Amino acid sequence: MNPSSSTPALQSKLPNVGTTIFTVMSALAAEKGAVNLGQGFPDFDCDPALVDAVSAAMKQGMNQYPPMTGVPALREAIAAKIAALYGHAYDAATEITVTAGATQAILTAILCSVHAGDEVIVIEPAYDSYVPAIELAGGKPVFVQMEVGPGGYSVPWEKVAAAVTDRTRLIMVNSPHNPTGSVLRAADLAALAAIVRGTGILIISDEVYEHMVYGDARHESVCRHPELATRAFVISSFGKTYHVTGWKVGYVAAPAPLSGEFRKVHQFNVFTVNTPVQHALARYMGDPAPYLELPAFYQRKRDLFRNGLASTRFKLLPSDGTYFQCVDYSAVSDMPEADFAKWLTAEIGVAAIPVSAFYQQPRESGIVRFCFAKKDETLRSALERLATL
Repeated sequence: MNPSSSTPALQSKLPNVGTTIFTVMSALAAEKGAVNLGQGFPDFDCDPALVDAVSAAMKQGMNQYPPMTGVPALREAIAAKIAALYGHAYDAATEITVTAGATQAILTAILCSVHAGDEVIVIEPAYDSYVPAIELAGGKPVFVQMEVGPGGYSVPWEKVAAAVTDRTRLIMVNSPHNPTGSVLRAADLAALAAIVRGTGILIISDEVYEHMVYGDARHESVCRHPELATRAFVISSFGKTYHVTGWKVGYVAAPAPLSGEFRKVHQFNVFTVNTPVQHALARYMGDPAPYLELPAFYQRKRDLFRNGLASTRFKLLPSDGTYFQCVDYSAVSDMPEADFAKWLTAEIGVAAIPVSAFYQQPRESGIVRFCFAKKDETLRSALERLATL
């Protein structure tokens, strides 16, 4: 090859990022004809009325750039929902920004607040976009691992406090929690507030599963806690709430000074978000029933799945929120989690995700994650296959 025609070498900014376990498991599931409970999105359609609202917006000519911060009617609807559910008043004009999904909101919040050498506390297991976003910003992730026992996963706040240094810029929290299905309670928010009190530490609160909390639990949004709300970027996702993950529309709520910096990065990142979808969502949010009824919708699916697993050798961990169910498979196999997930897919015909994939340095706990955001027939098909275990 002529050296002058070769592609120049490029030093990777994310040298540790390769093919994810999610891609691997989805490909294996397709190859083996397995029921795919690994992917974290529904296999059923959204409300046709929402699709009709998008189509109507397109036909009405709402197809050009909207305001950079989002369509005003949608920002007002978001602010009204937050005030009604969590009692915190955000100004729709200066404190709500519509984003191209929650992952973009997370990246933008990190980029606008983390400088080179800043430390960011990440509570593991954690959603896989957190660490790459921190590294792209020049920050240093500092890891605190959740504890897991008979009652499920919990955050050891004393270890979070011990991880704080004078270089700590952010603490990342996620509730309801992916992948564990745990939820933060009021006592958790009080513990977090005690850690950041009197400091300049900011919080990113990933709350994309806010409307999937079950039983006697309630969603303890960080914005319920006035002291935390003053220093937090609170992030949510219409994709999760309305079964339209492919639309990639979310939002961030934050005090005006934080939103101002967020918007500086947002403007030169995506600038703005799909216009007709924003108008449709604003109209659809006029009826709160779809998100108010979502906990019961998913709790029924969770219970169907849990009841079906009760006769297997899996030990079910609590699933107080999200649409994920974690199981301890130690009575079935002593294989490492990734190997067990591949065996389960290839031999039993059901795909799951190893929880070890959600740690920077894989930790073996003998636990895998299933997604129950599926049609009942999909769940029953999976349960028939898992009944052999």
